Amino acid sequence: MKTLIRVVTCGSVDDGKSTLLGRLLAETDSLPIDQVESARQTRRPGSTVPVGEIDYSLVTDGLEAERDQGITIDVAYRHLYLPSGRRAILADAPGHVQYTRNMAVAASTADVAILLADAGRGTRDQTHRHLAVCALMGVRHVVLAVNKMDAVGYRQATYEEIVDEIRVSAAAHGVDDVVAIPVSALTGANVVTASDEMVWYRGPTLLAALDSLVLPSEAQAGLRLPVQTIIRAEGFRGYGGIVASGTVQAGSKVKVADSGQTAVVSRIVSLVGDESAEVDAVSAGFSVALELDRDLDITRGDVLSDVDDAPVPADRFAADVVWMAEQPLAPGRSYTLRAGPLEVPATVTRIRHRLDVTDGTELAARTLEMNDVGRIELATNRMVPLDQYQRSHDTGGFVLVDRVSGDSLAAGLTRFSLRRSANVTEHHFGIDREAREALNGTRARVLWFTGLSGSGKSSVANEVERQLFAHGIRSYILDGDSVRHGLTKDLGFTPADRAENVRRVAEVARLMMDAGIVVLVCLVSPFRTDRRAARALFDEQDFLEVFVDTPLDVCIARDPKGLYAKAREGKIPNMSGLGQEYEAPSHPDVYLDGELPVTDNATTVLSELGLD
Repeated sequence: MKTLIRVVTCGSVDDGKSTLLGRLLAETDSLPIDQVESARQTRRPGSTVPVGEIDYSLVTDGLEAERDQGITIDVAYRHLYLPSGRRAILADAPGHVQYTRNMAVAASTADVAILLADAGRGTRDQTHRHLAVCALMGVRHVVLAVNKMDAVGYRQATYEEIVDEIRVSAAAHGVDDVVAIPVSALTGANVVTASDEMVWYRGPTLLAALDSLVLPSEAQAGLRLPVQTIIRAEGFRGYGGIVASGTVQAGSKVKVADSGQTAVVSRIVSLVGDESAEVDAVSAGFSVALELDRDLDITRGDVLSDVDDAPVPADRFAADVVWMAEQPLAPGRSYTLRAGPLEVPATVTRIRHRLDVTDGTELAARTLEMNDVGRIELATNRMVPLDQYQRSHDTGGFVLVDRVSGDSLAAGLTRFSLRRSANVTEHHFGIDREAREALNGTRARVLWFTGLSGSGKSSVANEVERQLFAHGIRSYILDGDSVRHGLTKDLGFTPADRAENVRRVAEVARLMMDAGIVVLVCLVSPFRTDRRAARALFDEQDFLEVFVDTPLDVCIARDPKGLYAKAREGKIPNMSGLGQEYEAPSHPDVYLDGELPVTDNATTVLSELGLD
């Protein structure tokens, strides 16, 4: 059982987190005397606590800006001494929505969450968002503190209504262990001592609930040692890092997850501050340097593990993220993925869904906005040994970082690898694209026609192909209607489905281009992010974005498929241009006026191909 418990306190702003923690710390003698005295004498503007009494909210608010505003911005950490002799590290997370990223960081290392709800105001969006973030970060133990019970006359019905709502929300997020406690941080009711005002409640106090938690020790898990540095000294070559989980002993056999190489641990040096000492074994949480019985190709970011329990490297992952940047997340963008000492370029290839933080519903999304929680797919530029997050927080969690500014943009949690890349290799055959192009007598390219339905994309592409055929040039049209009868017949017209439609067609177009032919893609592809993701699959000179610019009223007048008429009847809710926005290209490679004759536009395209 863990002797150290990590606790995150969360909830909406002004629900009383800082006051609750302050009282908990003060009444367990977990605070220095001078800090308590400061809380007796110091007052923030608008405080109603008389000088001489402890203002518990000041105990954890360390920033001057927090004192001035009366809100918690940063994450404050304090030690709590439990009656059993165990210790808890309390993280007071900010409640305001723009600081959700700070709260996510605090939750990422927590064993248990104290989730506050104001009895008078009930649950709010941020209450549910914090619960969702905790669940996302792997926190499976939640203590629901229904605070300010004194303000509602200690009514049992009010308490039970909030508890029922949170239990439903928690279950939707996969959290089953919820201990609910009615408390008053102001009066101290059920914080450290039982309340006389709520005789209807027979459960533990907040302190007792924390002290009774039984958590598995990280030492019981398999070995994970992310290598942070290579230590070289006279007569010694060691691989240093912090043991994330498990135990390593001298004489035990370890495996390098990335390469699959194995070796025997010949020597263990434990590092504490500036002191070091040779030991026989060491467990999770300790800094060590391991000397092996033979030299291996090990670099920073590699993971040492038990031989029979090693992470399987992959280069495609599904992951949950909390997006923390003002600029939205969109597929096709490249970032730096950092997981402990590991640092590798990564690209977000798809947004699977955005999570409704209230009820756990998975919503279609083509972007993630600031503070959104969602599931994405990402690709790294090489195979990396990421664990599933529930297996190891240290080797399954990561952050996405802006490659230019270095700003942290998202906290991510690996759910599973999408491909066991160790079993997938790229084959190089004797006949390559250049040879196929020579046989076909032309350079292969992809022409991506985009525009509203009825703009004339297919008509222009058909004329271009007719003239290519006359020149003896092999080509093929991938039309949106055609692919939806087979390749993408399982997809609808939500933004998420449209993104997947574009992705699949782009992948097929890439393969066909490799066959040495000119590929003409005709898709509405209404969103810029999707088109950028398609372009990213190709070398710059191999992809031409062709924008057929036709006014909406002209497209409606043409309406060759009767789609606009159905959209106006409400039968097609996601019709581009009516029910759904069409994002026109700002700088297309080829611009076509959709009101010009088809032959004129085809000539313009052919000239771009060098076929005047």
